[in-house]
Parts: sequence; structure tokens; C-alpha cells
Amino acid sequence: MSDPLPLTYLARHGETAWTISRQHTGLTDLPLTAQGEAEALQLGERLQGVKFSAVLTSPLQRAVRTCELAGVGSMAKIEPDLMEWNYGAYEGRTTAEIHAERPDWELFRDGCPAGESPEQIGARADRAIRRVRGIEGNTLLFSSSHFLRVFAARWLGLEPAAGRFFLLGTASLSVLAYEHDRSEPVIRVWNELPREPRVGQPRGQQENASR
Repeated sequence: MSDPLPLTYLARHGETAWTISRQHTGLTDLPLTAQGEAEALQLGERLQGVKFSAVLTSPLQRAVRTCELAGVGSMAKIEPDLMEWNYGAYEGRTTAEIHAERPDWELFRDGCPAGESPEQIGARADRAIRRVRGIEGNTLLFSSSHFLRVFAARWLGLEPAAGRFFLLGTASLSVLAYEHDRSEPVIRVWNELPREPRVGQPRGQQENASR
């Protein structure tokens, strides 16, 4: 039985060189690796049969290319608010490198010098959520990990800092929904990875496959 309320699908981009090295990749416009392109194709397979009223993507090429390879590029629109966190002075650096200088640093609490604060990226997420909630029907968003984690937190009415609790793998697929009505936002699926069953598979099969 289909859900009478609209669903919001969140797709993280496929692998890049910096997701392998674990460098913070904000506004640096990296391409997908060959593995990342393969992941994006698998993402498209998992989206087959799902109908969308709107597809929105970050302007960064890793998100745009993932969207194209997933087979929905023809209906996608660029949404600047879906851009990844601006890491400012921490762009291209790993968490370990940052902690060597600032041991107590936590992205979702502290933000980045010369970059965005949690409040600023939370405001962008709020604008994107308002746009999505104004669309009738299912929506599909392509973006990057830290932005999508803040988006999920704000979807639930939590502070941007709560994004630290929501891990995402490359080319992962998540689904945000509502329980009884639009006043009760929930997470329906989180961080479904390419090797896992396609979203929409019967619930019992999903649960068994994820163990």
C-alpha cells in the first residue's frame, strides 16, 4: 500500500578522492571516482519505479553527476541551498589534522573558521525544507553528507548540532516522511547503501537483509 503523504528522498553523492582520504570537501568541486560513478549507477537502479514531482541537486559536480548517472538528470533543478557545508579554513583537511591543533573541535557544534556556523547551515536546510514541503508529491535531493545530516535534523525539528547522530555513506539513500500527518515528520529509511535492497522492498525483507 502506498504512503498517501509525500516522501522526501535524500541521495548522497558517490565516492570522490577526498571521501577516500577523509578530507573535508565543502566547496572544492571534485569529480566522482570510477567507483563513485558505479555507485551512482547502482543508486539509479534502486530508484527505478519511484515517481518524483521534483528533483533538486546541489550545484557541485559530484552531486550533479550522481544525479545524472542515477537517471534523473533530465528533470533536475539546481538548488544552491543544497551545497555542502563551507568548511572555510578547514577545507581539504582531515578531522585528525584539525584535532592535532584543536583537540576539542566538533563540526556540528563549532562550525569552521572563515566558513559556516551550524546556525548558518541550519538556515540553509530550513529554506530547502520549506521549498520541499511546498511541493506536492515525492521529491529527490542530491547533496553531500554533512548538509544532508543537518537537513535530517532540521526536518525533525532538532538543532543543527543533532546532525552528528546521522551517519551517511557514499551514494546512500534515505527517506524522510510523516507519520500520521504533516505535523509529525519522521525518518522512514536512513543510510541505505548500494549493496542493500532497493527502497520500497517489503519491510521484512529490508530488515532481514540489513542484519
